[in-house]
Amino acid sequence: MKLITAIIKPFRLDDVRNALAEVGVNGMTVTEVKGFGRQRGHTELYRGAEYVVDFLPKAKVEVAVADDLVERAIEAISAAARTGKVGDGKIFVIDLEQALRIRTGETGDGAL
Repeated sequence: MKLITAIIKPFRLDDVRNALAEVGVNGMTVTEVKGFGRQRGHTELYRGAEYVVDFLPKAKVEVAVADDLVERAIEAISAAARTGKVGDGKIFVIDLEQALRIRTGETGDGAL
């Protein structure tokens, strides 16, 4: 099992959710986060005064998937989140040692 964490632009979230559903990913956790990478934020104008927005709004999507779904899930996220501009995001894949469904006590792939 793997834990896939994707940091994406918030307006691409629905596309990513639909793409993951098409490849068979059943559930996900989404968190509103702020951050920056190569974008380094940007400057905005408010009431005539310039100010720097260092941390840009992003969506953090976390999905736990069985090993046989990992590549398809990564491809789905990548294709759905891509705009071709700086700030499209990152995908991280981490080994997931164990998963447990609290309600039934199922473990491993069955808990996903």
